[in-house]
Amino acid sequence: MKLATVKTAFGTTAVRLEGEATSLMSSTMLTGIELDFDDVGALLRSGDWSKAAELSGEPMVFATEDLAPVVPQPEKIICVGLNYAKHIREMNREFPEHPTLFIKFADALTGPYDDVFIPEYGTAKLDYEGELAVVIGKRAHRVAEDEALDFVAGYAIM
Repeated sequence: MKLATVKTAFGTTAVRLEGEATSLMSSTMLTGIELDFDDVGALLRSGDWSKAAELSGEPMVFATEDLAPVVPQPEKIICVGLNYAKHIREMNREFPEHPTLFIKFADALTGPYDDVFIPEYGTAKLDYEGELAVVIGKRAHRVAEDEALDFVAGYAIM
């Protein structure tokens, strides 16, 4: 099941994606079923989110440009740094003994087609990277390694 948060004229809404993307004039259009939640984060906090996401709702068609961050206001964003060997070597850094953790804040998130403001002083130092977000779907604490995937709701590009 594919879920998305979509910007509308009234805010955002959670959507279960259905079918394939289609091109219409200059936009790529997606179809989905509108769910009764403001965004995917609200859906995940609802309890039995997978059952709620399967329920029927109103069909909707929207442009890819209307996609918002999947979980616009996550409770936590915990990142793992220095986990890509080639990049560690490019930076002439030592390989860490333990994962390097850091946080990001929700206001750093954008939709996949949103503009990103870059202050003029930062334009000479731009770099790129791709990040895989693991979206946790239920409360977890001291989870055994072999049970970890039971807590994953899905994945997104961040």
